[in-house]
Amino acid sequence: LEGSFPRHLQKQLSNLTRAIRVKPTPVHKHEGSLSYYQRLVDAIARRRAVRIGYDSLTEWKVISTKLRPFQLLFHRRAWYVIGRSSLHRQNRTFHVGRITKLEELEETYRIPRGFSIERYLKNAWSLVPEPGPDYNVTVRFQPLVARNVAEVAWHRTQELLWNDDGTLDFSVTVTGLGEISWWILGYGANAEVLKPPQLRERVAEHAQRMLDLYRK
Repeated sequence: LEGSFPRHLQKQLSNLTRAIRVKPTPVHKHEGSLSYYQRLVDAIARRRAVRIGYDSLTEWKVISTKLRPFQLLFHRRAWYVIGRSSLHRQNRTFHVGRITKLEELEETYRIPRGFSIERYLKNAWSLVPEPGPDYNVTVRFQPLVARNVAEVAWHRTQELLWNDDGTLDFSVTVTGLGEISWWILGYGANAEVLKPPQLRERVAEHAQRMLDLYRK
């Protein structure tokens, strides 16, 4: 196609091609998972339940569950499948890259009328809506990272309040504290949890364990 353009346009395009690059973020290794992804696409299209083996990080073992897959979702680095798990007796999120085997079953199903990805995730910080109430979280970021934080739409509920000293009070309402605690820890001493006290204590405990590790 480029060869059909006038020479001066070809030169312009060539210069632009060399001048523009996209650096992708790290992604999950897809070894073996692409075939599972395609089989999940087929299962969703045909409304067929599947039985999966899954290397669970929370249960520290490979589990087996019958899954009625409702939706595939690409988030940040990897593909996830959301559906009804017979083992957990509730809707769950599974990392496609951690599936160890997959068997399509004869059983058919219907996606519940009221299901939507937004309703399922509620106010989860990322992908895992934890049981229990929502929490109003406020984190104070130091000037070194405040602008960087403010430039990103991290969560649909976020509110920003700039202080006179250049710090930023970042407030969100989240379902569960686990996921957001790891995000906060990534900013180290440049982030301080103001509320709720449960999250402040959790982050402090992680920081103390890190300090103990480096003082050995």
